[in-house]
Amino acid sequence: MTSLYHPPVKRSVEIAGHKTSISLEPLFWDMLREAAEREKAPINAIVARIDAERIASETPPGLASAIRLWLASRKAEPADSSPDQ
Repeated sequence: MTSLYHPPVKRSVEIAGHKTSISLEPLFWDMLREAAEREKAPINAIVARIDAERIASETPPGLASAIRLWLASRKAEPADSSPDQ
């Protein structure tokens, strides 16, 4: 893992057939990759789900912020409340 204080890294993802770039710190890219592995889903699918949830919210944040919030909320959940249990 790179330094905790590494600047954001821009990567391309595809959401609903459209490519977009997202800038996240390496820590969040690592967490997103781990979440995708746990759910046995591509990162693009996880990002698309987060995007749909954020758009449906009353005051949607930017996509990168939504991803960070989604990851933080999952980290805060008790281990026994994962979606596949």
